[in-house]
Amino acid sequence: MNGIHDTGGAHGYGPVYREPNEPVFRYDWEKTVMSLFPALFANGNFNLDELRHSIERMGPAHYLEGTYYEHWLHAFENLLVEKGVLTATEVATGKAASGKTATPVLTPAIVDGLLSTGASAAREEGARARFAVGDKVRVLNKNPVGHTRMPRYTRGKVGTVVIDHGVFVTPDTAAHGKGEHPQHVYTVSFTSVELWGQDASSPKDTIRVDLWDDYLEPA
Repeated sequence: MNGIHDTGGAHGYGPVYREPNEPVFRYDWEKTVMSLFPALFANGNFNLDELRHSIERMGPAHYLEGTYYEHWLHAFENLLVEKGVLTATEVATGKAASGKTATPVLTPAIVDGLLSTGASAAREEGARARFAVGDKVRVLNKNPVGHTRMPRYTRGKVGTVVIDHGVFVTPDTAAHGKGEHPQHVYTVSFTSVELWGQDASSPKDTIRVDLWDDYLEPA
């Protein structure tokens, strides 16, 4: 979807400041939100692409004003209500309705497994690769209404495949309950002039973007 989250190449956001010695967590509640992720994910409440898409559906003002962990918390609440795990009243009051069944206990072994793999979307098998390193490809010029990992600024642009990462879950289908449809993911290199035109501030630069097979066509 063409939402506020897809800001690559946009103007007006100002410089990105790197804070010296930035803390991992600024507030204790952020630690709680972080710990909720393995618990909710391990119990099958959502997948990573559903989580990303829930964040993308935030209102523009809310998205821009919210912090990183506020985005996560918003997504958790919305997904759990949408999937019938919680009610809007439970979220608003912070109290479980009577008669609720407790979720399975989250063990250290489950947490270690998630953290060691990063909840990887890599798969052993999937669709055959249509492209190889060195191939010229064009990103499809389309505007999906749902979740996608195809940045707007790359659409219709021509680049060169420089890495084949292997097979991964397709986010466009996984985010909407339409299956994993594993396919190859490539790193595609674009010149800055191809993406930004002759006015590119650094014409000699290249930009590398990871793109799924379905996003591409031969150039």
